[in-house]
Amino acid sequence: MLPEPDGDETPLVRVDFSDDAAWRLMRRALATPSEDGFIAYLHIVEDPACRDLAPARIAALSPRRERPRDRLVVMADRTSLASPEMPLLALRVGEQGRFDTLRVVARQLYSIENNLALANMAWEDFTGFADDDGVFRGFRSSTRQGRRAWSTSSP
Repeated sequence: MLPEPDGDETPLVRVDFSDDAAWRLMRRALATPSEDGFIAYLHIVEDPACRDLAPARIAALSPRRERPRDRLVVMADRTSLASPEMPLLALRVGEQGRFDTLRVVARQLYSIENNLALANMAWEDFTGFADDDGVFRGFRSSTRQGRRAWSTSSP
């Protein structure tokens, strides 16, 4: 099992240990509040025993919560640390080890983490606004924003 977070924090698991400088930059980006003053509430798991763990294994090791829809785990993998946007891998973990994934740039993690923790929005609200490359960069910057608004409007 991954360590149980304090309170309602979301686990952020470091699975790539190849670039300590990139990791420090990511941690700094995640601790910097958004323009509106929001941050993601994270429980950092920086244990070498997690090195190179696959998403399925992280999902299986994630702490159980009373409300499964709130189970979110975030991974800092090689892709996250190699890109200037720092696209973390967010996992929505369901029952019996099932999970969905979405890449989210570090500066937008607060949006997913805060809203899912409070049940203000659903997972699909974020996946529907991921850019064509599968990365959520926020609602304002989404290349799918216009298409989504058009496709959900009724005639």
